[in-house]
Amino acid sequence: MDFDFLSDTMGKLLAGVPMTLELALISTTAGAVLAVLLAVARAAFVPAAWFVRGYVYVLRGTPLLLQIFLIYYGLGQFAWVRDTILWPFLRQPYWCAILALTINTAAYGAEIIRGGLQSVPAGAVEAGRAAGMPRLLLYRRIILPIAIRQALPAYGNEIITMVKATSLASIVTLMELSGIAYSIISETYRALEVFLCAGTIYLVITFVLTRAVAGVETWLNPHLRASRT
Repeated sequence: MDFDFLSDTMGKLLAGVPMTLELALISTTAGAVLAVLLAVARAAFVPAAWFVRGYVYVLRGTPLLLQIFLIYYGLGQFAWVRDTILWPFLRQPYWCAILALTINTAAYGAEIIRGGLQSVPAGAVEAGRAAGMPRLLLYRRIILPIAIRQALPAYGNEIITMVKATSLASIVTLMELSGIAYSIISETYRALEVFLCAGTIYLVITFVLTRAVAGVETWLNPHLRASRT
């Protein structure tokens, strides 16, 4: 095994980590906000439920790779899209990747949040209503905090999945971690060593995220803190 090559490759791949983390952070943050809105709309507003079901079905039922292709290559085929103020963004691979990752994770996240909403005890909701809370305050003070706490472990898995999904951004010329790996392989034809280095970096990122999610889960659940002291 050529350790000099591995060291040099690792240094080159680390240059793509900021782009990988940036794509994951922006898409998961925007996707989480959209997921909460979709889940609440489905649970609280009957007219919106069919739209949310269709959105989730389509985005979960098609590959993320296909969604990236459709956004990056497909939207530009419509003249009315090119005439809008969004075209300066949609013509750039970076924002197309962000959009695809965001709407994809929002579909999965909406189902996770919906599960959290369904796990809220009926007694807590009835207590809030008995106290005279309007619907908006009830969601803000009781339903959403409990639902997010319940959904956090599953949503942590979705965050990790999206970090790995950023590797698909390389197909639209973004030089994140996987994009740099592919470029190195095309120059050296040493796929095994390059992918070993890339996999190691992804494992480290995943480990850190796993610990971070576990820490947030412990912070939000006092009984977990008490059991670990």
